[in-house]
Amino acid sequence: MPDALWWLPSLVVFGAAALALGAGVVGFRRLGARRERAELGDGRALEVRAKGLIVEADNAVRDADREVEFAEAQFGPAVARDVRTALEAARGRLREAFLLQQRLDDAAPHTAAERRAWSSRIADLCESALRELHEADAALAGRRRAERGARDDVPALRVDAARLERRRTEAEAGLERLGTRFTPAALGVARAAGARAASALTGATSALDTAERQLAGTEPAADTLATAVDLLDRAGRDLAIVEGVELDLAAAQDDAATQAAALDADLVAARGERDAQEDADAQQALGTAIGAASAVLAARGDLAGDPFADRDRIAAVRDRLEVARAAARNAQGRLDGARGALGGAIAIAESQARVARAAIDRAGPRVGADARTRLAEAERQLVIARQEPDPVAALDAARRAAARANDAEALAAWDRSGDGR
Repeated sequence: MPDALWWLPSLVVFGAAALALGAGVVGFRRLGARRERAELGDGRALEVRAKGLIVEADNAVRDADREVEFAEAQFGPAVARDVRTALEAARGRLREAFLLQQRLDDAAPHTAAERRAWSSRIADLCESALRELHEADAALAGRRRAERGARDDVPALRVDAARLERRRTEAEAGLERLGTRFTPAALGVARAAGARAASALTGATSALDTAERQLAGTEPAADTLATAVDLLDRAGRDLAIVEGVELDLAAAQDDAATQAAALDADLVAARGERDAQEDADAQQALGTAIGAASAVLAARGDLAGDPFADRDRIAAVRDRLEVARAAARNAQGRLDGARGALGGAIAIAESQARVARAAIDRAGPRVGADARTRLAEAERQLVIARQEPDPVAALDAARRAAARANDAEALAAWDRSGDGR
């Protein structure tokens, strides 16, 4: 090949590479376009569904707008407020859905991902609006059903009120009968419940009268009937308290008698513990508790008309007596424990004192005043331990004697070695 054409093979190679690159770019672009067209086709079903939901939500908003006017006319603004709130929220979501749909309908091209995201958002907005409107409509429908059933409810509620009034009359008669046997304090809770029941029945009767007037006109009566039902329920609960007071009093009497018998047995045991008690303070405290408990038993006749107070007083004094008995047992336990340990403690102190005395004797004049003072104190504490009638105090003295004797021995050893000089 002539030297002047040396570049021709390179040109051919580079040209072929450029052609291959161009073909690849074109191929990739065609592939991307086909993929985009496929995704646009897949998203059309979602777009169609979103458009259908827009129509459904728009119709629901229009219907709800008319329903608000009907609800205000039928029940007043307060009841219609929930429907209006749901309507305004649905309108806001529908406006956003319309804006997104307008964006989808614009001539400007959009990617498949954008169209899919907008369509999905439209569907969510419309479904949320429809759900809120459906809930508000269901609540309003329930209110209308209650109003339609109100005419049937009033007679039944009148029957309930009359029945409760008869129960109240009988319960009041029962309270009057019990009042000849029991004090006003014993019947106080029941009388208060009876007064509440009477007030609730009066309120329920007034509410039923109002509901009948409302039903005769055009006013809604469901709320008034709900008030009447609540008052009748309260009256029933309070009447149950009044009707059960006789059984409660009988149970309190039985409980008080049982507690009194148990207290009598406790007093017998407590007197024995007091007489055997060696600790003067514990004996005095136990004696005071025994006196208070005995006084409560003696005064039971004064509380015969109030079994609740009788039961509670006996229970309280039994608790106080048990606390005093426990304290006395603890005090006696300390004395018994000290008495059991005293002999050994004295023996230890005596042995330690002998050891200390021997150490001082061996050291002779070299032992100073400190060691001799400790030994003298140990011997004095030993005398106290042997003569003290209180075992606890005697045990403490014996232990102090052992400690002082131990100190005396140590000081004597120190002086004997010459380190103390």
